[in-house]
Formats: sequence, structure tokens, C-alpha cells
Amino acid sequence: MTDPRPPAPGLADGRPGGPAGTGTTEITDTVDGLRLAVTTGDDDVVVIAVDGELDILTAPELRAAVTDRIPSAALIVLALDGVLFLGTSGLAALIEIREQAHRAGVELRLACTERRVLRPLGIAGLHHLFDIHDDVEAALNS
Repeated sequence: MTDPRPPAPGLADGRPGGPAGTGTTEITDTVDGLRLAVTTGDDDVVVIAVDGELDILTAPELRAAVTDRIPSAALIVLALDGVLFLGTSGLAALIEIREQAHRAGVELRLACTERRVLRPLGIAGLHHLFDIHDDVEAALNS
């Protein structure tokens, strides 16, 4: 069966999103419908495009993907416009990721304009904890 979802930003289809257009991309599809496209640049920059639902079943996948890359990264950008649902477990994962990155001296930025992601962050009073940008390019250039 063909996957109807478009490739994540930063992939070889030429869309923007990868760290300076360099590096490698690894795509992970979980059985629970989460897709993570991890683009690692040559400059210690990691962009992780998240597609699907971020809930109790899938939040551990995101947490593990980021945790694995923190030791070798200077900057991690989470591209969240592909998130279809952000549950409390997803919010908790974002907070944990932020804390891990902070402790390791790694900068974490979010790229997202979708209400379905920004609204839960705002309602929970968490929006001020994150450096949020309109897109990956803006996050990379800030």
C-alpha cells in the first residue's frame, strides 16, 4: 500500500527543511502511525519532522529519537506542522525533551504554525518554555 503522506520537510524532494540542505535523512514509521523523519546535518544540526498523532502510544518514540541525538547535536529543530493530535503525553514528552536538551547544552527549537499543536501548548501554559518559529528555515536561521 502506498503511503499517502507527503515526504517530511528536508527530504530529497527539494522542499526546504533540512539543515542547510546537507546530511542524511532517516525515516521511521511506527505501528501506531507516527512518522519521524530525522535529518542530520554536517553542522551538528538535527531536524526532526513529526507526522501523525503524538499521544501516549507514540510520545516514547519521539522522546527516544531526540534523546539518541542529543549527545551529537548543537541544535535540534522539531518540525511539528505534521502533528495531527497533541495529547497530554505528547506535551509531557516535549517538556522532557526540552529539559534533556537544556541539561546537555543543546538548543531546542520548534517549527509550527498549526493550531492543533499551538493551542494545547498555550492552554497548558507551556508556550513560553519553547522557542517557536513559523517554519524550519526560520528556526534554523534564528
